[in-house]
Amino acid sequence: MLKRSIETLVLLLVALAASAQQDRPQTVSVVVPVVGSTDGPNNIRWKTDTELRNDQRSEATVSLTLPTAPDQPAVVTTIPPGDTVRFPDVVGETFGFDRVLSPLIVETLGRRSVTIRATAYGVRGTEVFRPQPIAIDYNNGSPTPLRILTGLSFSEDYRTNIGLANLGDTGATFTLALQRFSGRSIAVSRIPVAPNTLYHISIQSLFPTITAGNDFAIAVESTSRDTYVYASVVENATNTAQFVQPLVAAPTTTASR
Repeated sequence: MLKRSIETLVLLLVALAASAQQDRPQTVSVVVPVVGSTDGPNNIRWKTDTELRNDQRSEATVSLTLPTAPDQPAVVTTIPPGDTVRFPDVVGETFGFDRVLSPLIVETLGRRSVTIRATAYGVRGTEVFRPQPIAIDYNNGSPTPLRILTGLSFSEDYRTNIGLANLGDTGATFTLALQRFSGRSIAVSRIPVAPNTLYHISIQSLFPTITAGNDFAIAVESTSRDTYVYASVVENATNTAQFVQPLVAAPTTTASR
């Protein structure tokens, strides 16, 4: 399908230009919080596979964009009805990047998104570690809610990374409150993030005064609409990563301790 990407992209641009004086063609965008092809501890190469399935009765035209990668590259493909297109190591093979992490914007022409599946896994030589699914939220653009990341650990057995993505046109500030019990913050960190930027940070870097612990939660608030958060908890012995999707709660003052 990617062999048709250039032709499809040209046709899509022609369609957009032809309708410049009219309404823009309707599209649906879904954000995969993070995809990547990069190196990590223990000589592990982390990759992400992505699948797009068209459950509709007509051909789907879909673009994939890495908004925080250099030059914000995009590819366009078409998917026949009932078919699935697979992108193994989507960042490394499809986009040709090395050591890049970014959200992935999947934009479908029409009123319904294609179905998206993403999995992250580690590779060391010929050894492939167990893939873990990345949760997909089809309801993007929630206006600055309080989001809770749960089940976080940093110890000899586990390490946790936090992802903060700002896909807006202006800078955003994330306020993160580390909690052992709901509503009781033991440390607070405020991180400014530039437009179209992803920070993938260890939990120890965010809260350097906390040396170790299990079953933490982080409450996250941001100043912008187009912001996304996630966590990844990695078991050091097995090199498997569990993606943590945030729970959404009513906004509150997370900075109070």
